[in-house]
Amino acid sequence: MRSVSVTDLKPGMILARTIVNDDLIVVLSENTELTPSHIKRLNSLDVPFIYIKDEYELSSNFLSVAALFNPADAFISEYKEVVDTAKGLIDTLTNGGDEQSVYETKCLVHESLYPLAHDSGVIDHIFELNHLASDVYNHSLRVAILSGVIAKWMEFKPAEVQDVILAGFLHDIGKSKLPPELSSMRSSAVPEDKLDDYMVHTLEASRILRDCPNLPAGTIEAAAQHHECMDGSGYPLGLKGERIHRYARIIALADFYDNLTTEVEGERRATPFAAIEEIARLMYSKLDPNVCIPFITKIKMTFLGSRVLLSNGMIGTVVRYANGIDAQPLIRINEATIIDLNEYRNLSVIEYNPK
Repeated sequence: MRSVSVTDLKPGMILARTIVNDDLIVVLSENTELTPSHIKRLNSLDVPFIYIKDEYELSSNFLSVAALFNPADAFISEYKEVVDTAKGLIDTLTNGGDEQSVYETKCLVHESLYPLAHDSGVIDHIFELNHLASDVYNHSLRVAILSGVIAKWMEFKPAEVQDVILAGFLHDIGKSKLPPELSSMRSSAVPEDKLDDYMVHTLEASRILRDCPNLPAGTIEAAAQHHECMDGSGYPLGLKGERIHRYARIIALADFYDNLTTEVEGERRATPFAAIEEIARLMYSKLDPNVCIPFITKIKMTFLGSRVLLSNGMIGTVVRYANGIDAQPLIRINEATIIDLNEYRNLSVIEYNPK
């Protein structure tokens, strides 16, 4: 990558690092292809320079070599290979899936998504993916993989894990029936006067999937129920507790985590630690503790050894957690200094694996 003065930017350049403002709100995401309006906005914000990708970074040779030596790049490369296939399958099923398209979707789960969910660094790799795109297709793929990870951590049998991944992949298929301005929104961002229009996507998903042959019942129920809450405050039917299918409870958590940690322009992206804290806060009300506890316990262990940037400007390494309940880790700054973020509540992680 190379740094370029904003005054020297040209349309078509590819952003190499995400730009955030002083409030940590995303201005532009990594991999954005700059347009004249982007450049005008950067000039108005008094951004002195940005990092863009050079020609070598954009070459196929660089991408191949990077994937060979960097596990995250290899994961992302495999992920990108299935995006177009995933988009085509979702569109086909939306318009009336037949036995062949359902078979191809199950093959995608078995041959691509199931192995990705078993990658040893999948949680870190998913976090890296979350700057690529927030559209419904990419969101569905990430939720599918995350749902598979959670099912694995809950010790589901391999066949059940694949069913959960399939359910995660198809959970938002009903958004295809929404107006474009609503289909790209998260539920938390939908205006109050549009909520009723937005909420029908779960019912649309159920209708679409019931017309598809040979889909597991849990897949259909999960799509219909992934916005239901354990305390009965969800939609579309206000189901409560055990009346919600267990696949739907897993997908609800995966969907929630992905939405919190995905980079969206104009919003603040949560770190995994902030996301875990929010999940812990909701796991005895809206979310299922039987899903959340294994998730929190396992995911925290994946962060050990990771570098983080703190709100005071210090960079440190996650070394351990004080106990199984605390959401925040202990950070080693140097040989003599370890900071317990559960005690120093004025400090927080503002960037995970800073570049």
